[in-house]
Amino acid sequence: MRYVGPVYRPPSEADSLLLQVTLGCSHNRCTYCAMYQGKTFQARPLADVLADVEEARRFAPDTRRVFLMDGDAMTLATARLVPVLEALNAAFPALARVGSYVNAVSVLRKSDAELARLRDLKLTIGYLGLETGDPATAARIVKGATVAEEVEAVRRAQAAGIKMSVMVLLGIGGRARWRAHAEATADALTAMDPRFVSCLCVTPVPGTPFFDEVARGDVALPSPEETLDELRVLVERMRLTGAVFRSNHASNYLPLGGRLPADRARLLAAIDAARRGEIPLVPEAFRGL
Repeated sequence: MRYVGPVYRPPSEADSLLLQVTLGCSHNRCTYCAMYQGKTFQARPLADVLADVEEARRFAPDTRRVFLMDGDAMTLATARLVPVLEALNAAFPALARVGSYVNAVSVLRKSDAELARLRDLKLTIGYLGLETGDPATAARIVKGATVAEEVEAVRRAQAAGIKMSVMVLLGIGGRARWRAHAEATADALTAMDPRFVSCLCVTPVPGTPFFDEVARGDVALPSPEETLDELRVLVERMRLTGAVFRSNHASNYLPLGGRLPADRARLLAAIDAARRGEIPLVPEAFRGL
């Protein structure tokens, strides 16, 4: 397998075969993100991708999960994705699912028939970084899509049978907009009704515009305890019909997991206990990106 690094994948894809079909991110302008700053977005040659599939077939024939990298494989034309997915299905008889990071624009460019075709070829989970449902915050961090577009993309993907995992960033609104950010994000998630929701805590990364904003004092980040207030608003306010909820990423101060709505009361009780100091928060030294 040939990789142009660095490469990234969601925590839930830890056991997946990583197949690089694009380099970089098709948007790559979010002010808080440094993941693909060193790469110019481009599609890898199809022949190289198919050669990697064949190599993987030889050393890992029992592969059940594949994750397509880099930042947004879904931005490729369906005619470019289909041969890759067909090759994966042919190479791995036990293949259960294929996943990819996605952005709203790439989903909305595809027809319902195209999304269904990708689903039929086992591209059945997508990971979308909503980050915030607050339009003012989304514009400030240059998300590249409106909140309404993010909602429509998730709903259309799931209507086609592609389960969506949506990520949000605690603290991205700063102290000035924390409540507007938390409430609007909960409302956007309610409208999306994804199958998975993950909360992360924003971390200023050197070399990003967001880092410079924080350093200048243009954005004041909430304290660890204040991020719990955001988390509580999210958990209490969003109304999902059946989702796995996690705040156990390495960036989080309070690792939580459960299902919504079934575990809402338990999750809120844990947040309240942490806010009272009865549950210790993760020390800064043990947090990470």
